[in-house]
Amino acid sequence: MAGAAVIAGLVLLAAAAVSPAYATDHVVGDASGWTSGVDYTTWTKGKTFSVGDNLVFQYSAMHTVAEVSSADYSACSASNSLQSYSDQNTKIPLTAPGTRYFICGTPGHCSGGMKLAVTVSAAAATAPAASSPPATPGTPGDDDDTPPATTTPSASTPPATTAAPTTRSTSTSAAGEDPLAIGVLAGAAGLVGLALMA
Repeated sequence: MAGAAVIAGLVLLAAAAVSPAYATDHVVGDASGWTSGVDYTTWTKGKTFSVGDNLVFQYSAMHTVAEVSSADYSACSASNSLQSYSDQNTKIPLTAPGTRYFICGTPGHCSGGMKLAVTVSAAAATAPAASSPPATPGTPGDDDDTPPATTTPSASTPPATTAAPTTRSTSTSAAGEDPLAIGVLAGAAGLVGLALMA
């Protein structure tokens, strides 16, 4: 019995390590969902959409979700859609930075306002900006900093060097491929194997 409890605990630990820590599910239109009569431009105001997040469209059978190009978004045309969904509960992962465009493919609905443009930012876009400026601006004039590592020739290098590892670790974590998570999984699998052998 104790072995089963250990195994169950390890499985839960492994599942928690794999799930993306920074992902947010944005329910389009909040409680109203994907329907006529909602101002989706206003809905996006104040929201941050990042790589690793998901858009969740909840709608009735009379609606669809079509991902379209910018031109088709402006023209309210779903005839050349990149993706089209009609399952009434569509979860779309935001996998890359840039603007994504969605419309309802039911005739007349897009022109009635059922259209959504979402600008997706890189997952770590805010973290490096917040962490890199404190190290860089104080370097040239402060005596307390470590000048050899941040002299004038390398003053522009530390932010890029600092941002790259942060971006790499955050974006891979959001995708569920963080090396630490993989290490935890491997360790958990080893412990499960040991528990089964005992």
